[in-house]
Amino acid sequence: MICPEEDLLQLSGLQHFAFCRRQWALIQIEQQWQENLRTVEGELFHRRAHDEQQRELRGNTLILRGLPVFSRTLGVSGKCDVVEFHADPGGVPLQGEEGLWLPFPVEYKRGAPKAHDADRLQLCAQAMCLEEMLCCAVPEGALFYGETRRRTAILFTDELREQVRAMLEEMRQLFRRGHTPKVRPSKSCNACSLKELCLPALLGRRSAQDYLCCRSPHGERGLK
Repeated sequence: MICPEEDLLQLSGLQHFAFCRRQWALIQIEQQWQENLRTVEGELFHRRAHDEQQRELRGNTLILRGLPVFSRTLGVSGKCDVVEFHADPGGVPLQGEEGLWLPFPVEYKRGAPKAHDADRLQLCAQAMCLEEMLCCAVPEGALFYGETRRRTAILFTDELREQVRAMLEEMRQLFRRGHTPKVRPSKSCNACSLKELCLPALLGRRSAQDYLCCRSPHGERGLK
């Protein structure tokens, strides 16, 4: 299926969706946002990576920052933090450059490597966009984490690619319905900038009676 340009989802939303479906819906469907220390630090960390004016040639590697990408097949658009193009006889031509080049996406993250797949899925989606735009294979990329100051190599396996397709289809269905999933409270809620908008402790209660039991007769929050 080819998605119309006006219906393209934000590629960065895939990372939010994989981490928490409700968080993604609050941002993308309800257009809500709130900053905290983590989001501000993340924005500052990404600022240099997104500087589209920086274009570097280091030996056989061309480095582009803030590169816009899209896929009509996947139905997403966004930007890559950094794409390294490595000179390769099996690569593709680039406008304004001599020779042939193969893309290698690099996504920058403020924290440390995570146990879940959210970051890997976002990077894989970027690679799939590059493949569709440039008509070439992108078998791997890397995640750079600010805390460790190291790269983590990521292979774009068939399984990871299928996860990307399945999640994007689920995102598209929720977006069309305008549906915000119910909260699923976890330890991760404490660090989320949308905690005060999402209200995980309140909405995670099983019944209205549970909610009423934690309030005083005067309508103020009580102690249980």
